[in-house]
Amino acid sequence: MSADFSERRVKMVDGQIRTTDVTSAPLIEAMLTVPREAFVGAGQQDLAYIDEDIRISDGANGAARYLMEPSPLAKLLQLAEIDASDSVLDVGCGSGYSAALLSRLARSVVALESDPALAETARSTLSSLGCQNVTVITGPLPQGHAAKAPYNVIFIGGSVEEVPPSLLDQLAQDGRLVAVEGQGNSGVARLFFKAGGVVTGRRAFNAAIKPLPGFERAHAFEF
Repeated sequence: MSADFSERRVKMVDGQIRTTDVTSAPLIEAMLTVPREAFVGAGQQDLAYIDEDIRISDGANGAARYLMEPSPLAKLLQLAEIDASDSVLDVGCGSGYSAALLSRLARSVVALESDPALAETARSTLSSLGCQNVTVITGPLPQGHAAKAPYNVIFIGGSVEEVPPSLLDQLAQDGRLVAVEGQGNSGVARLFFKAGGVVTGRRAFNAAIKPLPGFERAHAFEF
């Protein structure tokens, strides 16, 4: 039996997105349009619209990677208040789903991925979907991509222990960075804003999402 993925997208939006205070019309339209099933493995497509994270890579050194659960992803993207004129840096794009959503909200997207295999998957899938305003870059996630900075919006697609200054430095004037700091149930979504060359941050809501590798805080040696 073939799955009706368009119907599943509607159910995802009605049951997981609208019910969690996501009201942005452009974002909802993007989530109704982008085929989430295209960004998981062939054997995972029937799971593409469940309200759970989906493992998409075992990663290096056991650092598995996941397609973020739809609800927190939508809430984080809405928090960024993305405008059609914005340039966006998508940090940890994974297989490319978040970049595909962003491509429908922003003027241009740099999708940064540290896993070469995931980056190639994202590049191929995004190209097949006609996301011509997305450029996929392979490189260390905490370093961002200074070559195309500054960005109006930086989205970090997984939890981190702390946001590194290297990413905050790549924000444009009036730019926004959205990230979840802390892991598991201690995770907190934060919105950082740059004004007058100074970056300030505020707590937005609790969010338990999977961590991104490379953002671990360096622990000082104790005698």
